[in-house]
Amino acid sequence: MTAHAVVETPAEAPAPRRLAVESEALLAGAFAAGVTGVVAAFLFAGGVWPLWGGFSVGLVAAVAVLLVGIGAGAAGYWRSRNLPGQEWRHRLKPWKFSVDVATVAAVHAIIGFILTMVVFVMLQRSFEGLVVDVWTSIGAVAVASGLGGYWIYLSVSSITTPKLAMLLIVFMASATLASMATAQDPQWWEYHFSQLGTADDFSSSLFNLALIIGGAFVTTFALYVDRDLTTLVRQGLLERASAPRFVSVVFIVMGMLLAGVGLVPVNVSTPIHNFCAVGMSISFLVLLIGAPWILRGMPRRFFVFCWGAIALLLASAVLFEPLGYYNLTAFELAAFSIIFGWISVFIRFVSALTVTRGLDAPDVGGLAASGVADA
Repeated sequence: MTAHAVVETPAEAPAPRRLAVESEALLAGAFAAGVTGVVAAFLFAGGVWPLWGGFSVGLVAAVAVLLVGIGAGAAGYWRSRNLPGQEWRHRLKPWKFSVDVATVAAVHAIIGFILTMVVFVMLQRSFEGLVVDVWTSIGAVAVASGLGGYWIYLSVSSITTPKLAMLLIVFMASATLASMATAQDPQWWEYHFSQLGTADDFSSSLFNLALIIGGAFVTTFALYVDRDLTTLVRQGLLERASAPRFVSVVFIVMGMLLAGVGLVPVNVSTPIHNFCAVGMSISFLVLLIGAPWILRGMPRRFFVFCWGAIALLLASAVLFEPLGYYNLTAFELAAFSIIFGWISVFIRFVSALTVTRGLDAPDVGGLAASGVADA
């Protein structure tokens, strides 16, 4: 028997286990629909209600999806640690495992919350002036929360590193866009993105919360990156054994600083806020510039992409200062796109190499857990 085997992912788990996950997700959705339907019956009894605007069907549905998402996400992700390829999560320290579960569940729940709001806003604008009775309100809330619970349970039960990268991008983009769309100051963009987090309203709360949860989510992301890079070191594809720890530590630092940007808005303490923002950018540049050395063994075209990303960052900075072609907000948007675009491409390369040259997952997990979990 050879020592090498293709990594088995949750999607490749035995058919009975896949069917069990589907059944559990269906049960989670049905339970969510039943409970939220009963609550909606009490909230909407004796009246007619708009789909969106003030206390409305859409608001209740969005909050229901948020709460259901947290519960279904935590339960599904906690149970998925027993799936093939996920056993390594048993070896994480309890506090890291708790952060892992909480952030994955929160990211899914907030994405569901935002999507639900968007759907009901669009419905209200499509059917201007429409109000619905209690039975329609109950049905709408039950369907929204049921679908949310079902989708989130399935999603968290099949987490991979590329999926985490995509969730991070979708989460940050959707939360930021929602904050921009609901900002009370229509001229916020004339200053900088941090302006979104300075008001005492829903928009600022969502923006700062997204930064905090996104930062915590990056630490979970770092665990998976460490596992995959450890796989490549074991295969002999990466030349430097220190690569997994170096990259994962940089991601953890970036996550902590991103959370710091949200925890300390610019109107609370400008020096601390700027320190976190600048520190996150410097951490990313260290990773980007050091990639050809620390990740030696990756395909040459990946390093070409890294130098291209550096060139784009420098060009964006020059267009901001000294040319003044666009303002600080535009530069921050460009930097945001480059950072998360690089992360996505990096993970796709690592994932492709891992699947092609896979190792036995439990052994890799043990190394990852003993590395990052003790960091």
